[in-house]
Order: sequence, then C-alpha cells, then structure tokens
Amino acid sequence: MTPADPTPPTAPSSAPARPWALLAELTHACPLHCGYCSNPLELTRRSRELTGEQWTDVMRQAGEFGVVHTHLSGGEPLLRRDLAEIVTAAEAAGIYTQLVTSGVGLDRDRLSTLAAAGLRSVQLSVQHADPRASDRIAGRRSFAEKERAAGLVRAAGLPLGLNVVLHRENLDAIDALIELGLTWGVDRIELANTQFYGWGLLNRAALLPTRDQLARARDAVERWRERLTPDGPDLVWVVPDYFDGVAKPCMGGWGAVSLTVTPDGTVLPCPAAASLPDLDPPNIRDHPLAWIWDHSEAFTRYRGTDWMADPCRTCSRRDEDFGGCRCQAYALTGDATRTDPACRLSPDHGLIRSLADDSTKGRGVIRRRVPVRGG
Repeated sequence: MTPADPTPPTAPSSAPARPWALLAELTHACPLHCGYCSNPLELTRRSRELTGEQWTDVMRQAGEFGVVHTHLSGGEPLLRRDLAEIVTAAEAAGIYTQLVTSGVGLDRDRLSTLAAAGLRSVQLSVQHADPRASDRIAGRRSFAEKERAAGLVRAAGLPLGLNVVLHRENLDAIDALIELGLTWGVDRIELANTQFYGWGLLNRAALLPTRDQLARARDAVERWRERLTPDGPDLVWVVPDYFDGVAKPCMGGWGAVSLTVTPDGTVLPCPAAASLPDLDPPNIRDHPLAWIWDHSEAFTRYRGTDWMADPCRTCSRRDEDFGGCRCQAYALTGDATRTDPACRLSPDHGLIRSLADDSTKGRGVIRRRVPVRGG
C-alpha cells in the first residue's frame, strides 16, 4: 500500500473480524506472459467475467461491510473498458482504490479519466531495470511503456508504487532496480520474492534463486535502507519463506482481514485458495458478500486455530503465522491441514530444504501463460 492508504477499521468483537481489504481481480487477460504469474493455470475467459454492473454491486457490498481498500488487479485491469465505472463505484462506497498495472495501455487521457473517477494511487510492475531483460521476462516489449506510465502517474500527482517480483533472473539486479525506482520518483518500492502458486509453481525449478543470490540481495536492501532519507521511498522486502525457515502469515490469518473476488465472481480467502480441493468457494452471483465472509465453509474452514494439529496447535507462534500458508502446505504435501513446510518446525520441512538446495542446479525451462480468449 502507499503512504496515503487508510487505517483498517476495528471489527466488532461479537462477529468474525470485518475484512478491510479487497483484491478485485477484474480480468485474467494480460498483455504480458510472465512465467512467475500466480494466477491459476486455467484462466477465466473474458465471456465469464463479471459485468461492470456486477462489479459495481461488489463494491457497494464491500463498502457496507467495512472494506476500505481495494487493489484493482488482474491480469491487466486496463483491459476492462468499464474500469472507470468500477473506480467510481468503489469511490462511492468509500473504498480507497489502487490500480495494479503493467502500465501497458495507460495513456494520459485514460489516466485522467480514472483520476477523475476517484483513483487514489497506482502500483506499477517492472520485471528488471535493464529494458531488454525486462522485456524478456515479461514475454513482450513493455519496458518503454512502463517508463512512460510512471511519468504520467507522477505528472498526475498520484502516489506511485513500484512492484518487482524477484526470482533467479533478476535478484542480482537489486541495486539497479532500486535506483530505477528513485529515478522514476516512486513513493514505494516493493521487492517481492516469488510466491510459488499458479504459473509460478509450474515454473518453480527455473525461478528459484540460490541461497547466495538471496543473501546478496538481502544485504543490498539493508544497505539501501541505511542510505535512504526519511523522505525517500518506502523500501519493502517480502521475505522468501522457502529459505528462511519461517512460515509467512496466511493473508494475516485465513478469513481474517482480506478477501479476493476473481474475474468470474468466485470469492476466496486468498488469491491461491482455488487450488485447494473440495473448498467449493462461493460466488458473489449466488450469495451476498456478508454471508460468504461470515458463514461459507470456504471462509470458516481454516479461520482461527481450532483446526490446527501439532506442532501448530501448541506452538507459541500460532497466532502470528496462523500455521503458515494452506495453499503452500497442499502444494507441497497434498494435505492443506499440515503445517506449512516452510516452517523449520514442520515435519515436512525437509521438502523445502531439498527444493532450496536444488535451486543451485537451475533446472527447468519457463512455460509462459497463454492469452485469455473470449469464448
């Protein structure tokens, strides 16, 4: 989030905590073909997407339910012709909007329209500081459009964040990436180590960095934090849990602070939850958002700590990491109820250590996500 983001509200003590954040995946269509994409392998077709009117109702319900912040994401949300109408609906509902975009297709008129509709900030993705490397990772020429988009956002006076997904192909460019953010005048630089879901999981063998790469990158981030002045950009380092032995909190707790609405209206506790078997996630076309959050089995299954088995049940960190990531536990062990193998206390931690150690071999060829079709 940007420095201008709102403070999450306090939830009523008599009910499950109210969500304050919404990830609105408006489309899976995207001009890029990044091999680390966390979207599912089976992408939603354009013909199955929620209409603008349905997204307007999602924003109305979300605002009434306590949501105060939404990421308008995808895919590439700029491919929605009705994006301004969706922004207007969020603004009317009292929801702070951040556009998460590749920058491809953003021109001055489009940005002006979105700002007039109530857009509050922009998060721009970049794949590398070197234009050729960035274009190669993205699967198409796009760096020049990203640079142009950054200039437009700064000229419009909107807060601008730079998001970089880190992996084997760009971790050694940390210094150059931070310098790029400074040159572009961003307010926030998020260095997010790849989360291995969807296409990222499919390409894990080719994307996993080495331990030495991660150590050098972490040291570089710390040096920059010491150098940056208080009025400089926020520098965020998203921990690579495959290597640290500490499980990342699962979205601040399963069904605790945020929810995801996918392009076809499926409502999930986290963006990757559709990968879990038998979850049977509800759809906003069929149920109100409040009922989904409070009562659907998909949202209550792993909420709290009662579902946990040891070592999580008796662990002093159970209210901090919530047992780790359910989707990662399933991807690695085939059982979503097990302790996330990223945790060094997990009986399955050897799986993670083996993957991390194998990263030095650099196996695998990137398979790229294919374009989303309309049928």
